[in-house]
Amino acid sequence: MRSPINVAVIGTGFGQKVHIPGLQAHPHTQVVAVYNQDAAKAQSIAQTYNIPYFCTSIEEVLALKEVQAVSISTPPFLHYDMAKTVLHAGKHLLLEKPTALSAVEARELYNIALEQNVVATLDFEFRFVPAWQYLAELLAAGYVGQQRLIKIDWLVPSRADATKPWNWYARKDLGGGALGALGSHTFDYISWLFGDVERLCAHLSTAVSLRPDGKGKMQPVDADDSCMLMLELANGIPCQVTISACTYQGRGHWVEIYGDRGTLVLGSNNQKDYVHGFHLWASFNGEPLTQLEIPQRLAFNQTYTDGRIAPFIRVVDNWVQGIERGISLAPSFKEGVYSQLLMDIAHQSHQTRRWVDVPKLADFLRP
Repeated sequence: MRSPINVAVIGTGFGQKVHIPGLQAHPHTQVVAVYNQDAAKAQSIAQTYNIPYFCTSIEEVLALKEVQAVSISTPPFLHYDMAKTVLHAGKHLLLEKPTALSAVEARELYNIALEQNVVATLDFEFRFVPAWQYLAELLAAGYVGQQRLIKIDWLVPSRADATKPWNWYARKDLGGGALGALGSHTFDYISWLFGDVERLCAHLSTAVSLRPDGKGKMQPVDADDSCMLMLELANGIPCQVTISACTYQGRGHWVEIYGDRGTLVLGSNNQKDYVHGFHLWASFNGEPLTQLEIPQRLAFNQTYTDGRIAPFIRVVDNWVQGIERGISLAPSFKEGVYSQLLMDIAHQSHQTRRWVDVPKLADFLRP
């Protein structure tokens, strides 16, 4: 029987909701330490989840001889420094998206992981959701024929309430905004399902420009809550993306692929859980759309009230397999760099009001 990998969890918001239960549910990982800069909170979480150690500094976490790997689920502005410290300590790393605050930072983390010979994984969960995996199989089999148009809508109300408190999410310099929260996923699955992006044009907007801070004072919001993107893929196929976190009763998350032989539509109108509720429809040769049954072989072994936990466990499994084989499996930091690069170029396009060419990832990664 193989020994479980001992993991420390850094970040106790999303970390407590998804990372800790997911890592504890996986048969080959165990959580041995948790970090929070507030000692009382760290101790409380450790006691709640029966975690042996609680720490108030990253250095304290890494000094524990039991710790072999680390998961980080802190806000984006903390990723770079924390991840760099973990990687230099020679620990395997599972990092939440977005990778960092810039593609240059993400590239540096990628190179450090290579130098330290550690396995680094990004939590791009959609790659591991059954309906999405079946969509990928059908596309690879050429179901729609020659692709003609890709249309993506991701419209949710998570930031629609103007009384929602001002925090890091409202600040562009801290990695806040819908592009980082939702666009990072979108850019990853576009690359996974459809290939490289040749060029893109972006318009970012902020509908809710003021939010109350903890003292009730209104603070300015400069992070985007809506993004409109036009992409030309490397194979010439146009892709239209609309993302918004401020749409009451938005249609949810939908991906539509139109080809010369058929159509595939993947979608969920679930407003409260971005994993639960996906279904897949297909049309061949102009016939009416018909819902497809997702093969049982792709189904989760277990589902949870929080839909994010089941695909996260598959991300963990992918990470564990990589650690055992000594290689970072996709989605790795390489995929994280590409998603971050596309986000950087989206900001550049918005600022210049122009189409911007996307460099090849191999060229960007080259020293």
